[in-house]
Amino acid sequence: MRPLVHFGMLRSFVTAVKHYSVTSQTSDFENTYRHQEAYPYFLPIQTRWQDNDQYGHVNNIVYHGYFDTLINHYLIRYCGLNANRQTSSMVGFIVSCKCSFHAPMMFPQNPLAALGVEKIGRTSVTYRAALFKPCRGRISLPLDYNVLSDGCYSGSPLLAGFETLACTTARSTHVFVDAASEKPKELPEHFRKQLEKILMQPRAANQML
Repeated sequence: MRPLVHFGMLRSFVTAVKHYSVTSQTSDFENTYRHQEAYPYFLPIQTRWQDNDQYGHVNNIVYHGYFDTLINHYLIRYCGLNANRQTSSMVGFIVSCKCSFHAPMMFPQNPLAALGVEKIGRTSVTYRAALFKPCRGRISLPLDYNVLSDGCYSGSPLLAGFETLACTTARSTHVFVDAASEKPKELPEHFRKQLEKILMQPRAANQML
């Protein structure tokens, strides 16, 4: 005798399959941001002995510091952000920040941080960021001090010295407000134009799936 299948059980099964399908598609989309070629801007990051935790790996919270450094480096260096709240007309508040860890990293590894802008709103910016570990075998690369202060863009020979899949990826959102009132402030035109230079291309990312 064949067992009866309750309608509720069948509905739960169908719902579970749909959820799995959506989750799988989301994971595939997120995985596109592990690829080095998805990012337009890069900055070397110097790790420190104190970054390691008792397990011998960089502590989770430290990664947020790396990404905060990366984002603000670009905003100050290229967008003209005045980081002194006493004299600045605009400040940025992080309202959302998420990291995904794919492989551990430890001092003295010095990763290459990558940055791209996912979305530019009227008063907000959403970023995608990643860290790429040095390639095994220590590929010899010339040291250019300007890269440490200016960063570099896709196509730079520096990228060849790092893995093509990120060990850590992140997504964060800045909301910019008036420094005095803390009310949302529209992004200045020059600020927006510099962000558009590292705007990520969804079609290019989707081709990596």
